[in-house]
Formats: sequence, C-alpha cells, structure tokens
Amino acid sequence: MRGVFTLLLVSGMAWGQAADGAMPAGSAAQSSSPTQANSAAQAKEVGGTPAGVPDPNVAVIPAGTRIPLSLAQAISTKNAREGDPVYASTAFPFVMNDRILVPAGTYIQGKISRVQHAGRSKRRAELLLHFTSMIYPSGYTVMLPASVENTPGAEDKSVKDNEGTIQADKDTGKRIEDAAKGAAVGGTVGSIGGLAAGGLNGARYGGLAGIAGGVAWALLKHGPDVKLEVGTSIEMEIQRPITVDASRIQVARAAR
Repeated sequence: MRGVFTLLLVSGMAWGQAADGAMPAGSAAQSSSPTQANSAAQAKEVGGTPAGVPDPNVAVIPAGTRIPLSLAQAISTKNAREGDPVYASTAFPFVMNDRILVPAGTYIQGKISRVQHAGRSKRRAELLLHFTSMIYPSGYTVMLPASVENTPGAEDKSVKDNEGTIQADKDTGKRIEDAAKGAAVGGTVGSIGGLAAGGLNGARYGGLAGIAGGVAWALLKHGPDVKLEVGTSIEMEIQRPITVDASRIQVARAAR
C-alpha cells in the first residue's frame, strides 16, 4: 500500500513540473509589461517635457552679447583694492527672439581683479573689473563670466585689451601745459630771489634755476587716476554662453 501511495505522489509531482514547463514563454513578459510600460512613460517625461523635445523655457544668451550697465558706486584707482566688490544694474533690457532675457534694472555684481596706480613716468593708471553674477528682481540668480567691453560714459579713459582693462588716457598735453606754467612761475620766483641776492646776474641764474625746477615738478607729478563716478555707463560683454530659465525671467518681469 505504501508503495502505491509513493508511486502516486511521485507521479503527481512529475505532472506538475511538466505543466509548469509547458507555460508559454511570453506569459512572464506579459505579466511584467504594464510595469515596464509605466517606467518607459515616466522616463519620457522629465520636468513635464517629453525626452528629445526642447524645453521652451530654456533660453541661451550667446557669448559676445553686450549689455549696457549703470555703475551703482564710484570707483577710483586712488583707493580701490583688488577683490573689492563692484555693483551695477542693467540700463536697458536685452531682447532676443521677441523675449526679454535680461530686463532693465537687473542687478549685476562683480569684483575688482587688478588695480595699477599711475606712475611718475609713462605708467598709466589701470583698473580691471569682472562681473560674476546677474540677479533678477525676483531673486533668480545666474552666474556670469563677463568683462568690460567699453566705457562710453567715462571721459579720458579707454579699454585697452580683451580682458577689459580700463586705462587712463595719456596726459602728455596736460603735462606740457603744467610744465609751461611751472616754468613761468619758477622763473619769476627765481628771478626775484636772484635779484635780491646777487643783482642782475643773480636774477638771471635764479630765473634759469626756477624754470628748471618748475618743469621738473610738472613732469614728475603722478598721472591721472581712473575714476568712475556713480551712474557711469559701462558696456558689459558676456564671455561664454549663459543658459537661463525663461519662466523665472517672466516671473521677474511680472514682479516689477
């Protein structure tokens, strides 16, 4: 009897294994296909935008873009130091493809990268600024690599290189004028002193010494500093493409 029971048990197990093996291979795939389909659908949606479709809110400000700024503080090579902050704001909106990407009144922050004081000879005063961030009225902030391209609102100054170094113009004419004035004053004073001390010959030598001293004083003076007053117009140039979120720019515009 035990042998018969054992035989039936073994036969039942063998029949069950055969039934499992006969299951279609596509059944397992079909049972998991809804989950896979959901995963694929989720993978196609990133931030509400289907994969492969450009996000309409993404905009790029190209390298070389020039944006006019208004300086918010006075800067002078007389007392400026490397690392000092620089503050400005956009004076006019920047528009591309009928969209405002940088509204007027956007804050621009930067720093002084280098200061060179004027010397007594040919060394002219120089100032190098770099802009590092752009802060929209809503608080949306974009990091920048930008430099000074031009200083249309600053007299007697120019940008001398691609880095945006602001340099004081040559003051040769002013120094010649000062030298002439110094020679006249020095000659007069020297002549008077020489006349009192040694008569006509003393006046002659005193006048020559006074002229030489006046010319030397004028030519040995320091050159002019680079001075940028509050409200000075500066043209900023973007140095590499900047990606901005146009939806956050629209919020900034609405908040104005």
